[in-house]
Amino acid sequence: MLTVHYLEKSRAHRILWLLEELGLEYRVETYERGADYRAPESLKRVHPLGKSPVIEDDGQVVAESGAILEYLLARHGEGRLRPAIGSAEWVRYLYWLHAAEGSAMPPLVMRLVFASIPKRVPFFIRPVAKMISQGAIASFIDPQLRVQIAYWSRELTRGGWFAGRDFSAADIAMSYPVEAALSRLPEARGNPQLVAFSEAIKARPAYQRAEAKVGDAAGIPS
Repeated sequence: MLTVHYLEKSRAHRILWLLEELGLEYRVETYERGADYRAPESLKRVHPLGKSPVIEDDGQVVAESGAILEYLLARHGEGRLRPAIGSAEWVRYLYWLHAAEGSAMPPLVMRLVFASIPKRVPFFIRPVAKMISQGAIASFIDPQLRVQIAYWSRELTRGGWFAGRDFSAADIAMSYPVEAALSRLPEARGNPQLVAFSEAIKARPAYQRAEAKVGDAAGIPS
């Protein structure tokens, strides 16, 4: 049976959601984060980088969120959850499927890392670390994220979903950066398009089934 190696509060949740949308059978191996918030060493027995998501399917080990989404759709999708190849919607679909990790997530991860720095240094230098951290977030990271949020919002007004009028795997890919932005940025929480998108995905039965499958392990790191 197809196996998903699922790290708690990680991007692996999108893989469960896609599997539920496709109606596929699978099992979940859940991993807890360590005190340093990293994945456990045991994940390296599955893939050398020791990161999640990773799936095993018929002897194949596939890592990286975008690659896993493409693999599952190519092998098990039967044409579902992606526009017709060559259409204008397909071009948008391809872009957002990969922009989720290539453009959207890096500044969000960077913001999370910088925000955690003051907690991880000796107490006597925390005021300086906090000043540097907040300065980098305010002057470099948040301006990038505001540009991203404005772009996501404009695209969603073109049909309600990232690739057009129909829900697709591009929306599954983009769900994590949108949810991360909503959890961390007032500009996102005040954006009606992003809020509507979040409400629409959470209303999908497949999303709800995936969330119920792992319970408290689902979510966004804060």
